[in-house]
Amino acid sequence: MWRVELHAHTLYSPDSMVSLEDFLTACRRKGLDRVAVTDHNTIEGALRLKERAPDLIIVGEEIRTREGEVLAYFIEREIPKGLPLRETIDRIREQGGVAALPHPCDRARGSAVGQEMAEAVIPLVDAVEVFNARCVFLGDNACAAALAARFGKPGFSGSDAHTLWELGRAWTGLPPFEDAAGFLQALRQAHPICRLSPFWVHLFSTWAKWLHPRKGAQAKLR
Repeated sequence: MWRVELHAHTLYSPDSMVSLEDFLTACRRKGLDRVAVTDHNTIEGALRLKERAPDLIIVGEEIRTREGEVLAYFIEREIPKGLPLRETIDRIREQGGVAALPHPCDRARGSAVGQEMAEAVIPLVDAVEVFNARCVFLGDNACAAALAARFGKPGFSGSDAHTLWELGRAWTGLPPFEDAAGFLQALRQAHPICRLSPFWVHLFSTWAKWLHPRKGAQAKLR
């Protein structure tokens, strides 16, 4: 089984300061076999990393829709934020990508779709993040796991890493895969490895928003 990180951010997200070089070094050091780069509302950092490490990186995006966030995997074109959730899922599908709900029941995050909306759209997605290492309330991950089980959707874990220290804290064991179709098959045998991150990691995200806004972060890498 591969060690797969399915939820991670770089400095192309406005609340992370992890450079692409440091990101790759940490992924290799921690023995991760595949890493989905899911920056907020952009795939630019993921594409740059894919050029440097095609054997490691999955191009993804965490997209803020009108109803909350959705994860996209194996996409080639950026999907804009602010669209209706169902339209966003359709756009992921148009690219042959994989759609998943991240931290759907998280009560501490306004970006979560919430349980009611999750139940309405879960037939349209491929998988559910049943464990997010940044969830503050344990019951919220349990809620996500119950939701996936009730609707027969594969469940995976993600660290939601915004710092190097968090990378790979919550990973998913998956059989080897090469593309979106193989990834979907592998998710049926997903084995989530669940380790919570301490509450203080959220402070680093808040600090990053003040110290290094996204526009400046992108300029730094060019």
